Amino acid sequence: MVSTSPATALCASSDATDLAQENALLREQLALQAETIAKLEHQLDWFKKQLFGPKSEKQVFDLPQQASLFQSEQAMRPDTSVDEPKRTIQAYQRGTGKKQRDDDCLNDTGLRFSADVPVEVIEQQPPELSGPDADLYDIIAIKTTYRLAQRASSNVVLKFERPVIRRKGSTKLITTPAPLNVLDNSLADVSLLAGVLVDKFQFHLPLYRQHQRLMQAGITVSRSTLTNLVKRSIDLLKPIVDAQTDNVLRSRVLAMDETPIKAGHQVRAGSQKGKMKSGWFWPLYGDADEVVFTYASSRGRLHIETVLKDQFNGTLLSDGYSAYARYVETQQGVTHAQCWVHARRYFIDAQKAHPERATDALQQIAQIYRNEEVIQTQGLTDEKKRQYRLDHSKPVVDHFFTWCEEQLDNPQLVPSDPLTKALNYVLGRTASLKVFLKDPQVQPDTNHLERALRPIPMGRKNWMFCWTELGAEHLGLIQSLISTCKLHEVNPYTYLVDVLQRIGRHPAKEVVDLTPRVWKTRFADAPLRALIDPRHPYRQNTATEVYAHAH
Repeated sequence: MVSTSPATALCASSDATDLAQENALLREQLALQAETIAKLEHQLDWFKKQLFGPKSEKQVFDLPQQASLFQSEQAMRPDTSVDEPKRTIQAYQRGTGKKQRDDDCLNDTGLRFSADVPVEVIEQQPPELSGPDADLYDIIAIKTTYRLAQRASSNVVLKFERPVIRRKGSTKLITTPAPLNVLDNSLADVSLLAGVLVDKFQFHLPLYRQHQRLMQAGITVSRSTLTNLVKRSIDLLKPIVDAQTDNVLRSRVLAMDETPIKAGHQVRAGSQKGKMKSGWFWPLYGDADEVVFTYASSRGRLHIETVLKDQFNGTLLSDGYSAYARYVETQQGVTHAQCWVHARRYFIDAQKAHPERATDALQQIAQIYRNEEVIQTQGLTDEKKRQYRLDHSKPVVDHFFTWCEEQLDNPQLVPSDPLTKALNYVLGRTASLKVFLKDPQVQPDTNHLERALRPIPMGRKNWMFCWTELGAEHLGLIQSLISTCKLHEVNPYTYLVDVLQRIGRHPAKEVVDLTPRVWKTRFADAPLRALIDPRHPYRQNTATEVYAHAH
């Protein structure tokens, strides 16, 4: 038997204590490192989304770790309805090397184009019809072939030769008046104005690139001239946007959002040269499919109060930004509805840490949208749409919020956990997320508004910034009209060519007729054309008729 001295026992006890303290310290360090790694992974996912774009929000149903989470009859899977129309994909004919074309092809070339596209006819004369034996041939048919061509430059200089006349026996000279122009004392035809606006604000072609294109075509125009033409043209359109805004504010359901933009130079002390301020666009989407982009230099609630200015009474549909909820609290005639897609994104962020529970939430939300798809397919409206939501979507929504409360009672969830944030987000907005169940005109999300405001973030990378806040306001005005044109399937170029010429002589009290929604029904069948358009009366009428049309 080996005896242990007191000194040895004391030393062993001291070593065990040191090891226990070191072990506890290492455990604490590992816990901190694990938390740090989780935060860094979350940040990395965010940066990946900013760099490569958001991942698809479609639900993945075949997750291997979820085999036992749902019963087969409970799992949410895409519908495979036999009634869904199927599109036949044409195959290649063996031996011909050519693909079978649909029956609606225009010709052997396969080129399709609308009636608005100008067509130049090139008549080809065979040599047999011009030689000495031309009388021996008869033309029995005309074979047509189409080719899509492009000019090196689409810009044309219009040269007006106006006779100066004098009545016989008189010394008074009479000068033929020039055709009316949109901008006084301007070198720009309405076709150029509309073209510059569409290129810049619909197709995101910066003015400096348009300037380079003009220079390459041999036309010398300063870049400041193009900027001035854009500003003056948009100024003419402002009354139309104001009339459209008034109609949007009369909507029973109004969707509102906000998106950042760089606008104006920073003027505070110590600011870097060329540093720009952050501004915000606040788009409004009315129930008549009209969108208006309002601008503010801040993201505060004051702009909401300024824009709505006690004119709106109805349901305000928005995301979870608290400024909207605080505004609605001060208004008696306004109901607040919130977006399910924004709530859904929180569970997508939590899917990595809690794949089973987050996917469970996403599948329950997917059932709501499956019901909306049935409503759209069956064409349900008004009371039938409301009753279908109450019968099919309300039980899903009630079960979802009950499920969220049960998950939040889990003591293992810490406040910083992504799933905890997602649960708190939806439970704090229960009443607003349920509004769509009782009102058939309220959509469950703001996707229609986010699609309409897409030109703003797209343009942020293309035409870059607004160097003044006035420039940002002008951007909002023209985008309001172009985006609304696209919502109503109106060609923005045709619309702008007509409206820029019509605005000066149209009664001010009837300016609402020039908004894209009303213009489509009143003037779209016979719009005013540009001088360069072969359908313009100047190209078709006699000189007398032309003079009368201009006045």
